[in-house]
Amino acid sequence: MQVRERIEQMSDDLTSTERKLCTALLLDYPFAGLDPIQSLAKTTKTSPPTISRFVAKLGFQGFQEFQQQLISELKQGQRSPVDLQKVGAPIHGPFLESFLDRAGKVVADATKAVSESQFEYVCDLLSDKRRSIYVIGGRMSDALALHLSRHLRQIRAKVFHVPSDPEVWPEYLLRMRARDVLFIVDFRRYQDSLLTLAKKAVEARNVQVVLMTDKWLSPISEQANEVLAVPIDSGTLWDSYTGALALIEALVTRIAEENWDQTKTRIKDWDSVRLNFEDDGDD
Repeated sequence: MQVRERIEQMSDDLTSTERKLCTALLLDYPFAGLDPIQSLAKTTKTSPPTISRFVAKLGFQGFQEFQQQLISELKQGQRSPVDLQKVGAPIHGPFLESFLDRAGKVVADATKAVSESQFEYVCDLLSDKRRSIYVIGGRMSDALALHLSRHLRQIRAKVFHVPSDPEVWPEYLLRMRARDVLFIVDFRRYQDSLLTLAKKAVEARNVQVVLMTDKWLSPISEQANEVLAVPIDSGTLWDSYTGALALIEALVTRIAEENWDQTKTRIKDWDSVRLNFEDDGDD
């Protein structure tokens, strides 16, 4: 279990001093916890003994073990397919059946990672016609962002898929208005450029950031108003996006059904002006 999860589970049992310490740790997670214990005590206006008691309360033998856990989390968040292949669990027996069983578990675990209330809140954000929606993903995960944006465009107006080329990002930043939504998909081996984009969007344009990431949490989580941390580990050399895709499809289906009259009208209008370059394909 991650340090962040341990803190969240114990939040109701912490003293006021410990809650102040938690706030400092979570605001700059996990880096704040990697400072020397004397520096952390000075920053949080606590004391080394208070910090030692706190990490013991979290289940660690001492501050060193606490920091080793944080370092391990950082390494997990930067693992490449080469690293994952070394520690993955080989598939035995019929490959396709076994692989799909693992993918099914990832999807099932996604239901535990996002609460129903958070799901409904994100649906409300993405369906709010007063807000423009901007969507972007990373090197591989942008396919998920594109999937989301194309479905949303058939439901509502003012949805923009931000291209991967940072040279054109200023155009999109200048379009953004306060309370618009920037939906970012960023899984491990996180992209620094997406973090920069999120910071500029929040600081200069006052947008609301919704982040879809994994349990190791993209650094963008510090900028995000909502974090959808979905499972991606399938035990193979590739991270699995099946849970993330299922969540995206749940979002767009919920939004479409809750706004069906608007969606039906927009799809009809969309189809009426669609240029017939080719035969009709999948929606």
